Amino acid sequence: MNANYQRIWNTVLAIPAGKVSSYGRIADLAGLPGRARLVGKALGYAPDALEVPWHRVLRSSGQLAFEAASKTAIRQARLLHAEGVVVRNNRVDLKIYGWSPDISEMLFGLDY
Repeated sequence: MNANYQRIWNTVLAIPAGKVSSYGRIADLAGLPGRARLVGKALGYAPDALEVPWHRVLRSSGQLAFEAASKTAIRQARLLHAEGVVVRNNRVDLKIYGWSPDISEMLFGLDY
């Protein structure tokens, strides 16, 4: 298993239900600055048994990463909606729903 993937998965697993983050922010928090594309790749390879909440990771604009009306975008929007996150026009308001871990979460909640 790729160690960087594991760091990314662990970081995404720390996003609480009802919150979202961006690919770039996850890369930064995982200690992989500038590797936003790697986050997307890692999420695609996440083992189902790990239950990584991939749906909580969006583009830096808050836009869903998948083409509007695609099956994956619809699924992502439904999963977010089930957690209380509002998706309008294929976008989430990061000011409202963005995950900003505090220092204790970063020190003790992000396990590598």
